[in-house]
Amino acid sequence: MMTFCRLQLVVLLSLLILCGGRHASAEEEVVVGLTEHLGTKIHLDTTFRDETGMPVRLSDLVTGPTIILPVYYGCTNVCYSLQWGLAQVLPKIKSRPGEEYRVISISFDENDTPALAAKFKRVYLGAMHTPFPGDGWRFLTGDSENIRKLTQSIGYGFQRRGRDFLHPSVSLIIARDGTIVRYLYGTTFLSKDLALALIEARDGTSGATVRKIVSYCFTFDPEQKTYAFNLLRVSATLVIICTGVFLTFLIKSGRKRNKRDPRE
Repeated sequence: MMTFCRLQLVVLLSLLILCGGRHASAEEEVVVGLTEHLGTKIHLDTTFRDETGMPVRLSDLVTGPTIILPVYYGCTNVCYSLQWGLAQVLPKIKSRPGEEYRVISISFDENDTPALAAKFKRVYLGAMHTPFPGDGWRFLTGDSENIRKLTQSIGYGFQRRGRDFLHPSVSLIIARDGTIVRYLYGTTFLSKDLALALIEARDGTSGATVRKIVSYCFTFDPEQKTYAFNLLRVSATLVIICTGVFLTFLIKSGRKRNKRDPRE
Protein backbone atom coordinates (compact mmCIF):
# COMPACT_ATOMS: atom_id res chain seq x y z
CA MET A 1 0.00 0.00 0.00
CA MET A 2 2.84 2.37 0.89
CA THR A 3 4.56 1.60 -2.40
CA PHE A 4 1.37 2.38 -4.33
CA CYS A 5 1.00 5.75 -2.56
CA ARG A 6 4.60 6.63 -3.33
CA LEU A 7 4.02 5.73 -6.98
CA GLN A 8 0.96 8.03 -7.09
CA LEU A 9 3.00 10.84 -5.54
CA VAL A 10 5.75 10.42 -8.14
CA VAL A 11 3.19 10.49 -10.98
CA LEU A 12 1.52 13.59 -9.53
CA LEU A 13 4.83 15.43 -9.19
CA SER A 14 5.74 14.48 -12.76
CA LEU A 15 2.45 15.86 -14.06
CA LEU A 16 2.96 19.10 -12.14
CA ILE A 17 6.45 19.51 -13.58
CA LEU A 18 5.20 18.73 -17.07
CA CYS A 19 2.35 21.23 -16.81
CA GLY A 20 4.70 23.85 -15.44
CA GLY A 21 7.05 23.29 -18.36
CA ARG A 22 4.21 23.59 -20.85
CA HIS A 23 3.05 26.83 -19.23
CA ALA A 24 6.54 28.28 -19.50
CA SER A 25 6.74 27.23 -23.14
CA ALA A 26 3.41 28.91 -23.84
CA GLU A 27 4.76 32.15 -22.39
CA GLU A 28 7.86 31.84 -24.55
CA GLU A 29 5.64 31.48 -27.61
CA VAL A 30 4.49 35.11 -27.35
CA VAL A 31 5.42 36.67 -30.69
CA VAL A 32 7.52 39.82 -30.41
CA GLY A 33 7.01 42.09 -33.41
CA LEU A 34 4.29 43.80 -35.38
CA THR A 35 1.44 42.51 -37.52
CA GLU A 36 -0.05 45.44 -39.43
CA HIS A 37 -3.79 45.88 -39.02
CA LEU A 38 -4.26 48.68 -41.55
CA GLY A 39 -7.87 49.65 -42.03
CA THR A 40 -9.05 48.08 -38.75
CA LYS A 41 -10.06 49.95 -35.61
CA ILE A 42 -8.21 49.99 -32.33
CA HIS A 43 -10.00 49.48 -29.00
CA LEU A 44 -11.12 53.00 -28.14
CA ASP A 45 -13.15 51.65 -25.19
CA THR A 46 -9.98 50.99 -23.20
CA THR A 47 -9.37 53.03 -20.05
CA PHE A 48 -5.99 54.34 -18.90
CA ARG A 49 -4.65 56.83 -16.37
CA ASP A 50 -3.36 60.23 -17.43
CA GLU A 51 -0.34 62.10 -16.06
CA THR A 52 -2.33 63.19 -12.99
CA GLY A 53 -3.57 59.70 -12.22
CA MET A 54 -7.13 60.36 -13.40
CA PRO A 55 -8.84 57.63 -15.46
CA VAL A 56 -9.46 58.52 -19.10
CA ARG A 57 -11.07 56.61 -21.94
CA LEU A 58 -9.08 56.50 -25.13
CA SER A 59 -12.17 57.53 -27.09
CA ASP A 60 -12.21 60.84 -25.18
CA LEU A 61 -8.68 61.65 -26.37
CA VAL A 62 -8.93 60.47 -29.98
CA THR A 63 -10.98 63.39 -31.31
CA GLY A 64 -9.13 63.67 -34.64
CA PRO A 65 -5.98 62.39 -36.34
CA THR A 66 -3.83 60.88 -33.59
CA ILE A 67 -0.26 59.64 -33.36
CA ILE A 68 -0.01 56.63 -31.02
CA LEU A 69 3.35 55.69 -29.48
CA PRO A 70 3.48 52.29 -27.73
CA VAL A 71 6.36 52.64 -25.24
CA TYR A 72 7.35 52.00 -21.65
CA TYR A 73 8.75 54.85 -19.62
CA GLY A 74 11.52 52.82 -18.01
CA CYS A 75 13.13 52.27 -21.42
CA THR A 76 16.24 54.42 -21.79
CA ASN A 77 17.04 53.26 -25.31
CA VAL A 78 14.52 52.75 -28.12
CA CYS A 79 11.44 54.25 -26.44
CA TYR A 80 13.42 57.30 -25.35
CA SER A 81 14.80 57.78 -28.87
CA LEU A 82 11.35 57.29 -30.40
CA GLN A 83 9.73 60.02 -28.32
CA TRP A 84 12.75 62.31 -28.51
CA GLY A 85 12.82 61.98 -32.30
CA LEU A 86 9.15 62.87 -32.51
CA ALA A 87 9.67 65.88 -30.23
CA GLN A 88 12.25 67.24 -32.68
CA VAL A 89 9.87 66.98 -35.65
CA LEU A 90 6.52 68.07 -34.20
CA PRO A 91 7.37 71.82 -34.26
CA LYS A 92 7.79 71.49 -38.04
CA ILE A 93 4.23 70.26 -38.51
CA LYS A 94 1.94 73.11 -39.51
CA SER A 95 -1.20 71.49 -38.08
CA ARG A 96 -2.23 72.77 -34.67
CA PRO A 97 -1.59 70.25 -31.85
CA GLY A 98 -4.53 69.60 -29.57
CA GLU A 99 -6.95 70.93 -32.19
CA GLU A 100 -6.06 69.31 -35.52
CA TYR A 101 -4.12 66.35 -34.17
CA ARG A 102 -2.91 64.80 -30.92
CA VAL A 103 -0.02 62.61 -29.79
CA ILE A 104 -0.52 59.87 -27.19
CA SER A 105 2.30 57.90 -25.58
CA ILE A 106 0.86 54.73 -24.02
CA SER A 107 2.97 52.55 -21.73
CA PHE A 108 2.64 48.77 -22.12
CA ASP A 109 4.32 48.25 -18.72
CA GLU A 110 1.58 47.93 -16.12
CA ASN A 111 4.12 48.89 -13.44
CA ASP A 112 4.66 52.39 -14.87
CA THR A 113 3.05 55.13 -12.78
CA PRO A 114 1.35 58.42 -13.62
CA ALA A 115 4.16 60.24 -11.78
CA LEU A 116 6.70 58.69 -14.16
CA ALA A 117 4.48 59.60 -17.14
CA ALA A 118 4.29 63.21 -15.92
CA LYS A 119 8.08 63.34 -15.58
CA PHE A 120 8.67 62.28 -19.17
CA LYS A 121 5.96 64.59 -20.43
CA ARG A 122 7.95 67.51 -19.02
CA VAL A 123 11.12 66.13 -20.60
CA TYR A 124 9.76 65.76 -24.14
CA LEU A 125 7.69 68.93 -24.20
CA GLY A 126 10.74 70.80 -22.98
CA ALA A 127 12.86 69.22 -25.72
CA MET A 128 10.85 71.05 -28.40
CA HIS A 129 12.14 74.49 -27.34
CA THR A 130 8.87 75.94 -28.61
CA PRO A 131 5.42 76.31 -27.01
CA PHE A 132 3.42 73.08 -27.26
CA PRO A 133 0.06 72.61 -25.51
CA GLY A 134 0.03 70.01 -22.76
CA ASP A 135 -3.20 68.59 -24.14
CA GLY A 136 -1.49 68.06 -27.50
CA TRP A 137 0.69 65.23 -26.18
CA ARG A 138 -0.70 62.93 -23.51
CA PHE A 139 1.21 60.27 -21.56
CA LEU A 140 -0.85 57.33 -20.32
CA THR A 141 -0.39 54.29 -18.08
CA GLY A 142 -2.75 51.40 -17.46
CA ASP A 143 -3.40 47.91 -16.15
CA SER A 144 -2.46 44.71 -17.96
CA GLU A 145 -6.00 44.02 -19.24
CA ASN A 146 -6.45 47.34 -21.02
CA ILE A 147 -2.85 47.27 -22.27
CA ARG A 148 -3.39 43.82 -23.75
CA LYS A 149 -6.66 44.83 -25.45
CA LEU A 150 -5.02 47.84 -27.07
CA THR A 151 -1.77 46.18 -28.17
CA GLN A 152 -3.61 43.20 -29.63
CA SER A 153 -5.88 45.49 -31.63
CA ILE A 154 -2.87 47.21 -33.22
CA GLY A 155 -0.91 43.99 -33.78
CA TYR A 156 1.84 44.95 -31.34
CA GLY A 157 3.67 42.02 -29.72
CA PHE A 158 6.05 42.48 -26.78
CA GLN A 159 7.58 40.31 -24.07
CA ARG A 160 8.95 41.10 -20.63
CA ARG A 161 12.57 40.32 -19.83
CA GLY A 162 13.05 41.11 -16.16
CA ARG A 163 12.57 44.86 -15.79
CA ASP A 164 12.87 45.41 -19.55
CA PHE A 165 10.94 44.35 -22.63
CA LEU A 166 11.55 42.96 -26.07
CA HIS A 167 9.38 45.05 -28.37
CA PRO A 168 9.23 46.61 -31.86
CA SER A 169 9.93 50.30 -32.47
CA VAL A 170 6.91 51.69 -34.29
CA SER A 171 4.29 54.41 -34.09
CA LEU A 172 0.91 54.52 -35.78
CA ILE A 173 -1.50 57.11 -37.10
CA ILE A 174 -5.21 56.63 -36.51
CA ALA A 175 -8.29 58.48 -37.67
CA ARG A 176 -10.96 59.94 -35.42
CA ASP A 177 -12.98 56.72 -35.40
CA GLY A 178 -9.93 54.67 -34.40
CA THR A 179 -9.14 53.33 -37.87
CA ILE A 180 -5.43 52.58 -38.32
CA VAL A 181 -4.22 54.64 -41.26
CA ARG A 182 -0.46 54.20 -41.22
CA TYR A 183 2.43 52.60 -39.33
CA LEU A 184 5.74 54.46 -39.13
CA TYR A 185 8.83 52.46 -38.23
CA GLY A 186 12.03 53.35 -36.38
CA THR A 187 12.99 56.13 -34.01
CA THR A 188 13.49 58.91 -36.56
CA PHE A 189 10.75 60.84 -38.30
CA LEU A 190 10.49 62.90 -41.46
CA SER A 191 8.15 65.87 -41.19
CA LYS A 192 6.64 65.04 -44.60
CA ASP A 193 5.80 61.51 -43.45
CA LEU A 194 3.96 62.79 -40.40
CA ALA A 195 2.21 65.58 -42.29
CA LEU A 196 1.02 63.28 -45.07
CA ALA A 197 -0.11 60.56 -42.66
CA LEU A 198 -2.10 63.12 -40.66
CA ILE A 199 -3.72 64.35 -43.88
CA GLU A 200 -4.73 60.77 -44.66
CA ALA A 201 -6.28 60.45 -41.23
CA ARG A 202 -8.12 63.75 -41.32
CA ASP A 203 -11.92 63.64 -41.28
CA GLY A 204 -14.38 65.82 -43.17
CA THR A 205 -14.78 67.07 -46.74
CA SER A 206 -12.30 69.92 -46.35
CA GLY A 207 -9.35 67.60 -46.78
CA ALA A 208 -10.79 65.40 -49.53
CA THR A 209 -9.21 67.24 -52.46
CA VAL A 210 -5.88 67.53 -50.70
CA ARG A 211 -5.87 63.81 -49.97
CA LYS A 212 -6.49 63.02 -53.64
CA ILE A 213 -3.55 65.17 -54.68
CA VAL A 214 -1.34 63.61 -52.04
CA SER A 215 -2.28 60.07 -53.01
CA TYR A 216 -1.50 60.92 -56.59
CA CYS A 217 1.87 62.54 -55.96
CA PHE A 218 2.95 60.35 -53.08
CA THR A 219 2.70 56.65 -52.33
CA PHE A 220 3.66 54.78 -49.20
CA ASP A 221 6.59 52.43 -49.78
CA PRO A 222 5.94 49.36 -47.57
CA GLU A 223 9.57 48.23 -47.81
CA GLN A 224 11.18 51.58 -46.98
CA LYS A 225 8.28 52.43 -44.61
CA THR A 226 8.07 56.00 -45.89
CA TYR A 227 6.24 58.12 -48.44
CA ALA A 228 7.87 58.24 -51.85
CA PHE A 229 7.39 60.94 -54.44
CA ASN A 230 6.05 59.55 -57.73
CA LEU A 231 8.54 61.37 -59.95
CA LEU A 232 7.63 59.55 -63.17
CA ARG A 233 3.90 59.98 -62.69
CA VAL A 234 4.12 63.63 -61.76
CA SER A 235 6.64 64.37 -64.55
CA ALA A 236 4.33 62.80 -67.14
CA THR A 237 1.43 64.85 -65.81
CA LEU A 238 3.44 68.07 -66.02
CA VAL A 239 4.47 67.28 -69.61
CA ILE A 240 0.83 66.74 -70.56
CA ILE A 241 -0.26 69.95 -68.83
CA CYS A 242 2.55 72.01 -70.38
CA THR A 243 1.79 70.58 -73.82
CA GLY A 244 -1.87 71.46 -73.43
CA VAL A 245 -1.06 75.00 -72.32
CA PHE A 246 1.36 75.44 -75.23
CA LEU A 247 -1.17 74.20 -77.79
CA THR A 248 -3.82 76.49 -76.32
CA PHE A 249 -1.41 79.41 -76.60
CA LEU A 250 -0.65 78.59 -80.25
CA ILE A 251 -4.33 78.32 -81.15
CA LYS A 252 -5.23 81.62 -79.46
CA SER A 253 -2.22 83.36 -81.00
CA GLY A 254 -3.21 82.11 -84.46
CA ARG A 255 -6.74 83.39 -84.05
CA LYS A 256 -5.51 86.84 -83.03
CA ARG A 257 -3.23 87.07 -86.08
CA ASN A 258 -6.11 86.07 -88.35
CA LYS A 259 -8.28 88.82 -86.95
CA ARG A 260 -5.59 91.40 -87.58
CA ASP A 261 -4.96 90.22 -91.17
CA PRO A 262 -6.29 93.04 -93.49
CA ARG A 263 -6.81 90.59 -96.33
CA GLU A 264 -9.72 89.12 -94.40
